[in-house]
Amino acid sequence: MFRVKYIKKDVLWVLMDKITPEKLEKYFSVTKNALFIAERSGNRTKLIEERKDFLDMIKRYVSDAEHFAKKKDFVNAFAALNYAHGWLDAGARLGIFDVHDNRLFTVD
Repeated sequence: MFRVKYIKKDVLWVLMDKITPEKLEKYFSVTKNALFIAERSGNRTKLIEERKDFLDMIKRYVSDAEHFAKKKDFVNAFAALNYAHGWLDAGARLGIFDVHDNRLFTVD
């Protein structure tokens, strides 16, 4: 849990956000679904080894997220999932994952 306070033009803006187990579960689901699709997608490039490296990095970050979640370290679990999804998005933008679902990837 973290709280951030911003003061702007005599107005107090308070952002109270939590990384709850439910929120983390949602992001695990989204990232694992995107990984499942990426693994089965085509490759529009000649970057064969790079694709393997991307998939390896994504799986490592998901594994790290699972490790942190088991320790109830939700902040680092969430951060690792965001890194994993960043790799997924980068692979999609490069074309090493030929995916077209703009709900899971920054494509189309």
